[in-house]
Amino acid sequence: MQYRNLGDTGVQVSTLCLGTMMFGGVNNGDRDDCVRIIHTALDSGINFVDTADVYSQGESEEIVGQALKGRRDDVVLATKFQGAMGDERNRRGASRRWIVRSVEDSLRRLGTDHIDLYQLHRPNPDTNIEETLGALDDLVRQGKVLYVGHSAFQASQIVEAQWAARDRGTVRPVCEQLSYSLLVRLPEVDVLPTTLRHHMGVICYSPLAGGWLSGKWRKDAEAPTPSAGRGASGVFNRRYNLDEPANAGKLEAADALASLAEDNGMTLVELAIAFVVNHPAVTSAIIGPRTMEQLTTQVPAADLTLSAEVLDRIDEIVAPGTTPNPFDSAYVNPALQPEALRR
Repeated sequence: MQYRNLGDTGVQVSTLCLGTMMFGGVNNGDRDDCVRIIHTALDSGINFVDTADVYSQGESEEIVGQALKGRRDDVVLATKFQGAMGDERNRRGASRRWIVRSVEDSLRRLGTDHIDLYQLHRPNPDTNIEETLGALDDLVRQGKVLYVGHSAFQASQIVEAQWAARDRGTVRPVCEQLSYSLLVRLPEVDVLPTTLRHHMGVICYSPLAGGWLSGKWRKDAEAPTPSAGRGASGVFNRRYNLDEPANAGKLEAADALASLAEDNGMTLVELAIAFVVNHPAVTSAIIGPRTMEQLTTQVPAADLTLSAEVLDRIDEIVAPGTTPNPFDSAYVNPALQPEALRR
């Protein structure tokens, strides 16, 4: 396992981060099995664990807290806030009112007195970023949070947050979490260079592109069925239905990438994860196993280095800065919605 600085904080984290979205609820409801997966990941050298309050409505955080008993000091623990945690309209968002409540709930579920990295899960245009940073600054001063970050920010939003922190004298976001993979290369255009300029860490989720780079999506095979957590009809059609031209293009690319991996003595899973951590802006790639088998097939990628020839061939299959299906980027900037362009 390799380790890198999280931005310019001096904190060393593993190049693989254990994501826990698949723990609890309809994904993996066997808590003991989830704990075993977490322990196996830690034993493999992973020291970075990422969760969120909305994952199985808090159950994922509870499982992580259970697994880290006696090992908390050895782990860089990250969680997120912003998503809806109930029907009441103020149990969500990025307001000071919700942040001071949500952090206490997360601390209780995680069974810890501090969170190493507390992240705004999605941009929140209804809340001034200065209010959000002010509330987070108070949490840092209180010792409940050590560092703060955000997820799915556009480059302009990253810069706005950095400038707001500087101008107001509040805590500065040290990390951006984003969707980046062989099939989602749009961040290479602007977001990743922006994080480099601001000396930020980058955590990449979905390096397997929602299962497209698991090796099961091949032109000569029956299309697999996504897991329950990804099977909502609208999302399924946008991301997996091969009648969609953008997804047919993904199938072509996934098949070519799988052949490239085989020709170079590795699995497509290993190629995909190694590609993500190869980018100079990337600190760590999130692996989000639901089963022990998935974990053990992903961990070996931490020690792989891709040759220039392999990287050049990847660029021929999926051009730098492009994404065959833009919906896979997970967060669509509201400024690009049709209504915003027309009115």
